Amino acid sequence: MPAEGALLYGTGRRKSSVARVWLSPGDGKMMVNRRPLQEYFSRPTNQTLAVQPLKAVGIEGKFDLRANVGGGGLTGQAGAVRLGIARALLAVDASLRPSLRKAGFLTRDPRVKERKKYGQKGARARFQFSKR
Repeated sequence: MPAEGALLYGTGRRKSSVARVWLSPGDGKMMVNRRPLQEYFSRPTNQTLAVQPLKAVGIEGKFDLRANVGGGGLTGQAGAVRLGIARALLAVDASLRPSLRKAGFLTRDPRVKERKKYGQKGARARFQFSKR
């Protein structure tokens, strides 16, 4: 366990979202962009997605969470917070790595939006073709 008042940092990315996450020993207060987690992520699925690593290792109420998130949409931001929390937890206890790795919380999701190509309507969609 870290010293009292120690800040543990982790960076998470998902699509175009970036989350900077700080964990500190506390009573489980969670703030995202200076707002409570439940207020920032209004969808329950995003709320549970963001705190999955804490639940997986069973330390939900032992740390205060402060996250600064930007870019992308809310679901991408929740995924970025999840990766940031998982990486910060490794600073708490390196023995958590196997359980976090098995649950897939340490893997950065590489899927990003494919760029639009010239001469086409979108990334893959073509303009309508007619022989005559």
